[in-house]
Amino acid sequence: MIFKNALVCDENFALVRADLKTENGIISGTGKFGEDGIDCAGRVILPGFIDIHIHGCRGADCTDLSPGSLSVMSGYLASRGVTSFCPATMTLPEEKLAEVFENIRASSESLPGAYIHGINMEGPFISSAKKGAQDGKYILNPDAALFKRLNSVFPVKLCDIAPEMPGAEEFIKEVSKLCTVSAAHTAADYETAMRGFDAGITHVTHLFNAMTQLGSREPGTVGAAFDSKTVTCELICDGIHIAPAVLRIAFALLGENRTVVISDAMMAAGMPDGEYSLGGQTVIKKGDARLPDGTLAGSVTDLFSEFRNLISYGIPLSQVIRSLTLNPARAIGADGETGSIEPGKSADFIILNGEMDRIISVYAKGKLIFEG
Repeated sequence: MIFKNALVCDENFALVRADLKTENGIISGTGKFGEDGIDCAGRVILPGFIDIHIHGCRGADCTDLSPGSLSVMSGYLASRGVTSFCPATMTLPEEKLAEVFENIRASSESLPGAYIHGINMEGPFISSAKKGAQDGKYILNPDAALFKRLNSVFPVKLCDIAPEMPGAEEFIKEVSKLCTVSAAHTAADYETAMRGFDAGITHVTHLFNAMTQLGSREPGTVGAAFDSKTVTCELICDGIHIAPAVLRIAFALLGENRTVVISDAMMAAGMPDGEYSLGGQTVIKKGDARLPDGTLAGSVTDLFSEFRNLISYGIPLSQVIRSLTLNPARAIGADGETGSIEPGKSADFIILNGEMDRIISVYAKGKLIFEG
């Protein structure tokens, strides 16, 4: 297929006038091709967005064990410009997690929209002091054997850990050989967080949320993330979890290669206000999503809404695009396959109108998965 006369995001994340050619689900090149194709004059083609941290949306949750939940999520994500994702589990008993992993495995081959890279295992190896909306009664000390049992059911791409937990360093060293290990839901001070980075943590889950904050004399986990030169950081850009001014500071400090936009969305995303659940706990959506005690419980946003937010906040467009595409792909080791419009990569891309405020169509592996 050839998509002609568009503004295409090139490998340097600049918009250039070009045609895009795909063959057998793979990008074969950009440039000027003489053949007929789909006229995209006045339109913009970006790499498909990648949400590496999402629990649910449109009334579905990846842990509810319904055979159709992942299909609902996949279809809704496609409508929001997402071509691939990592369903995120919660702090649950091993028996329930094993069932969830099996359900994701069984569902992964027949999804109608966005496809799955692997699982984001958020919990149970977290701190009770910073558990947020996770269920504290199922928190466990780091257990590499448990991780490996679940990983054998369906691959884990991200595994969260509070680096201050007993046995964390040994766990990080072992599990980081198998997947990306992320600091999350942690009460670690700066020194403990940095030791975790040295042991093999290369990612931080929803920066600023459920962790020790940056202070003038106590830098905390947030300060450690900023002080690192390599650790990638997730950011929820709904304007609720992090204030726009703080987002501008974070994007400037982290630079264009270390910012990863996530939704952390739960089942109420794309749904009306009301009562929902997350990890077995009641969540009330009234604009945002909160537990009955007022604790934020994930988000109700999506990557396209965050894309628009970040542009309005003044974040450089090239960094915004990277943070939704190549950076999340790199964080889970999928950047050789997707995340940018380059020959040899999967034909995962979205076509927007010229103002970039409306999705025209979305393709994953060369297949049309959404048309607006």
